[in-house]
Amino acid sequence: MISSNTLQSNTYLYTKLAAFYANCGRLGEARVIFDRIVLKNVFLWNSMIRGYACNGQCMKSIVLYREMMSFGQKPDNFTYPFVLKACGDLGVVEIGRRVHCEVVVCGFETDVYVGNCLLAMYSKFGEMDMVKMVFDRMPDRDLTSWNTMISGYVRNGEPKEAFLVFQMMGRTGLVADCATLLGLLSACVDMSSLKLGKAIHAYVVRNDLARVNGFLINSLIELYCSCNFMVAARQCFKEVTWKDTVSWNSLVSGYLKNADALESLRLFCQMVLEGVNLDQVTLVSVLGACYKITALQFSMSVHSYIIKQGFRSHSMVGTALIDSYSKCGDLACSRHVFDEMAEKTLVSWSAMVSGYGLHGMGREALSIFHDMMGIGITPDEGVLTSVLTACSHAGLVNEGKEIFHCMEKKYNVQPRLAHFSCLIDLLGRAGYLDEAYEFIKAMEIKPTSDMWASLLSACRLHKNVELAELAAQIVFEMNPKGVGSYVCLSNLYASENRWDDVEKVRALVRRKGLRKPPGFSFTELDKVVHRFLVGDKSHEQKDAIYDKLNELSQRLKEVGYKPDTSSVFYDVEEEVKEKMLWDHSERLAIAFALINTGPGAVIRITKNLRICADCHTVSKLISKLMCREIVMRDIRRFHHFKDGLCSCGDYW
Repeated sequence: MISSNTLQSNTYLYTKLAAFYANCGRLGEARVIFDRIVLKNVFLWNSMIRGYACNGQCMKSIVLYREMMSFGQKPDNFTYPFVLKACGDLGVVEIGRRVHCEVVVCGFETDVYVGNCLLAMYSKFGEMDMVKMVFDRMPDRDLTSWNTMISGYVRNGEPKEAFLVFQMMGRTGLVADCATLLGLLSACVDMSSLKLGKAIHAYVVRNDLARVNGFLINSLIELYCSCNFMVAARQCFKEVTWKDTVSWNSLVSGYLKNADALESLRLFCQMVLEGVNLDQVTLVSVLGACYKITALQFSMSVHSYIIKQGFRSHSMVGTALIDSYSKCGDLACSRHVFDEMAEKTLVSWSAMVSGYGLHGMGREALSIFHDMMGIGITPDEGVLTSVLTACSHAGLVNEGKEIFHCMEKKYNVQPRLAHFSCLIDLLGRAGYLDEAYEFIKAMEIKPTSDMWASLLSACRLHKNVELAELAAQIVFEMNPKGVGSYVCLSNLYASENRWDDVEKVRALVRRKGLRKPPGFSFTELDKVVHRFLVGDKSHEQKDAIYDKLNELSQRLKEVGYKPDTSSVFYDVEEEVKEKMLWDHSERLAIAFALINTGPGAVIRITKNLRICADCHTVSKLISKLMCREIVMRDIRRFHHFKDGLCSCGDYW
């Protein structure tokens, strides 16, 4: 058109060309042409406003709308929907309300298209009362109106209201479409309602909707994962003819959420083999699975893949790497990734602070925290939680108390439940039980069951039976199904040889139908993760493992080791107690690693429960006897055993 001089003085063609570029998202070219046109009609203004609103340039959309008004051009029912969309996406409540007023003045409030966009805008603002008011005033409603109401309630955390709207919709005779079902499935996820989700799944199958809309099957996978129904999630996944990245990601993260990190890693390997396009969500989930089972070698392989595929510059992936390495026990790699990050977000700093805290390096965590503030980054709730936790693990009572008490004044952060919990844990671990108890009683907000459970755990550690009984009674009332607190009280009674009380607590657990999770440990060998249960006899190398344990037991006794049977909470003979200690899963994992790795190789173990006092002692002695470093992560923190010492300084 340029070369043939067709555009010369042809406003109609210019307008169509500008609209074409705007609709294709080429706003630069569209704006050049737009600015050349002297007589701009409503169609042209609308095309540009729509282009900006739909391509992430919402403020320019609103500014252009104001320019349109100032030039005396009257907006129509095709203008307002995209202006309202821009207001909603930006979250500019006051401007949105002003535009709503202009809609009413111009008489477009009765237009169903404009009305639907008003519903969407107010739901983005979180003002569901206004959404309901607009909805009730609409003379005509289409299926989009009802779907917007349903998705609005789900977006704003009111899933039950979404189902009430759906019931009302059914009475009007309208039939649900895929958008309706997607909204309802999201509501089911929020409510963890497996029954309702199954009913929707049945409707999808009866009407063969999964073939029409692939998003539905992905939402069903997510629903079943959130309800811990992995068999159904896997079946849905198998039935998908064309599996996209979201399908794979839903299943990978689903297994991770449901404590099956090994299956998450298997699926990731399958994704790579099948050439599926991986994204940031995939990599973050896989790195999360790696640290769940301390699969350091696998983390390193994923790190290599990240570099090759060009994800290195993504801050979200970089932060996940920091977290994975620190939780796999390799702080050096974690710090290396952190130092190499071109753009460190607040979450990245928090991950590094948390990593040092997890390894009991409280001083280093504080140093990173102060470095962060030194470059002008203001800490948020998450960073402060991480630094308080680090102080707790390292026994830095004064430092932790100082940070907590100046949170509001110095960092402009109102202390929340997580921060109160951290301070209670800090005081309890350090033995300030009365101070922790008084702090809980004086709190302005109601203490949670976790806070009382933290005090109970500290009472067990410092053998304060009276306060433990008081805390336990409160926890039992607040969280009757939390088996951990019953076990904690039972173990405290056992350590005091109060076997009648032990049996009472255990009988209570049996009556309530509760079960203590079995102790197990992971260790990785040549990128294969091996799991050991307490007293495990299922491993193919079981004979060699138990022979190694007998050898270690004999050699440790020769250097003066005496078993600490206070960790066995059963009223049996001492000899039986000693035998039970040597069946602990972490010892099986250590023996397996000693057999299968060469001299000097670091042994890395993950345990799902807290390491017992005797296993802690044995691990220290083995590290010296076998000249090996043992890095062990229990449910609370890391222990680095080397030359007969532990990094925790026996403070855990």
